[in-house]
Amino acid sequence: MGVLAYCTVGSNDLAGAKAFYDALLAVVGLAPLFEHPSGGRVYGRDGSFSFAVLGPYDGQPATVGNGSMVAFCFDRREEVDAFHQRALALGGATEGGPDVRGPGWYFAYCRDLDGNKLCAYCLEP
Repeated sequence: MGVLAYCTVGSNDLAGAKAFYDALLAVVGLAPLFEHPSGGRVYGRDGSFSFAVLGPYDGQPATVGNGSMVAFCFDRREEVDAFHQRALALGGATEGGPDVRGPGWYFAYCRDLDGNKLCAYCLEP
């Protein structure tokens, strides 16, 4: 059976996107692993990559996928709050602040500098 291995988002301002993700992904323990040939950056932990911000392969402008989202799971609500606050402090936009979305479901949503949707959540009663 396959499992989700990694996620990428596109950007039209790779310098700005790398600064945004360098600071934001530090919250989840992901660090830059290497520079991508597109001018982007690949992030991971323990030598394994799990996220990248890239210039699109086809050379066309990056666009936001309507309905697409990248989610980061946390153990505690305070970590969800910190991730959301950090994204906003870095110039991201809120797409729904931290709140209970179901029984024991605590979610927050934001968009990066290019409009890609990000989620931070924890499943804590």
